[in-house]
Amino acid sequence: MVDSQLRTVGVFDEAILAAMYALPRENFVTPALRGLAYADAAIEVAPGRWLLEPMVLALLAQNSHVKPGERALVVGSASGYSAAVLAHAGLVVTALESDATLIDMATAAGVVSVAGPLEQGWAPGAPYDLVLFEGAIETIPAVIAAQLAPGGRVAAVVRHDGVGSASAGPLIAGGRIGGTPFLEVAAKALPGFAAPRRFVF
Repeated sequence: MVDSQLRTVGVFDEAILAAMYALPRENFVTPALRGLAYADAAIEVAPGRWLLEPMVLALLAQNSHVKPGERALVVGSASGYSAAVLAHAGLVVTALESDATLIDMATAAGVVSVAGPLEQGWAPGAPYDLVLFEGAIETIPAVIAAQLAPGGRVAAVVRHDGVGSASAGPLIAGGRIGGTPFLEVAAKALPGFAAPRRFVF
């Protein structure tokens, strides 16, 4: 996975590569899916809940310029793989999950999670240098934006008009991620982060 899926698309951050090389991804999926653990695809770990593709996760982390000692919040941490990767890279990670079954999976894989509504973030661990969303989102709630440290970044696949774009950077006016998206990707949606629907004539 590291050599064929990550290095070939320009992932060069050695801490991220080392983490993804060291962590057995099959420990973060259901037994029936262990044969697909290293596939270049999103993996459904519970109904409607998916792990990001390895390439997408690695590029989000790399473009976030993560540093050891930084505080990170993983929103919708699912079975804990993204949180484990960031922790292995030296970050202090809070894994936020609302699904009890997924929390149990993460615990079995060695990742401690906090339980709560995803769209509320996790204020007790704030402020965060990085907030990573485990799935595609359309909007970033103000309550989560308020949990960023000064200079903090957000990493997510942001959907607009049905197209997902991987982005990482500080928040700018309107609660959008600053900077140019670096990859179009069809990541699965993370429930609870759809933009309010507007009536169109």
